[in-house]
Amino acid sequence: MTTPKEVKLFGAAVSGFCTMVHHALRLKGVVYDYVEVDLKNKTEEFLKTNPVHKKVPVLVVDGYPIPESLIILLYVDETWKEQPLMPQDPYLRYKIRFWADFIYQKMMPVSYAIIQSEGEAQKKAIEEFLGHFKTLEDGINKDIHLQGPFVHGEKPGILDVILGTCGAGLKHFEQILPGVKLLDKELVPQLCSTMDAYAELDIVKDTAEMLSQYLHVGQQDN
Repeated sequence: MTTPKEVKLFGAAVSGFCTMVHHALRLKGVVYDYVEVDLKNKTEEFLKTNPVHKKVPVLVVDGYPIPESLIILLYVDETWKEQPLMPQDPYLRYKIRFWADFIYQKMMPVSYAIIQSEGEAQKKAIEEFLGHFKTLEDGINKDIHLQGPFVHGEKPGILDVILGTCGAGLKHFEQILPGVKLLDKELVPQLCSTMDAYAELDIVKDTAEMLSQYLHVGQQDN
């Protein structure tokens, strides 16, 4: 496979899914252009890249669009071999994809329910989320159990990208929802430690600084 020559990411600074892609590209050392999408006024250029879902992120590589964040993360790892984000062992690769899908299918929808509800409904959603969080920690300990500060061992991989980005979102939820505690270090100590280690990476801090300019513009426009 020839090395891609032109890489462009369509995203939105407010989207954690887009942030994941930024992190993966930067971990790989990929040079790319970034296009901030106005989610209230999507351009024809963007809509042509994802006519089915019409959502960010979309990665365009040499003119070929790849939508959906998890698919993009796997594509990035397969296309750029340096600094692998997945292990070589086929069984470990399968387990990582299984738990990545668990986060997307089980945990993310419930996290949205937490912020969109209140009272008993919110309490129930929090309990469900924390149950999934514990299941995830136990599953990772059983199935992957690599030594190091990250889920993938000494260096971050795809699960770290997903969890680390989600961790930032959960901290934001705790800030805007008084009394809500989602990052429970007694319940899921390993995952909390992993997310803390991920937050200290230079690529995470650099991405946040870069995206902050778009968030500030959005706040001024509002």
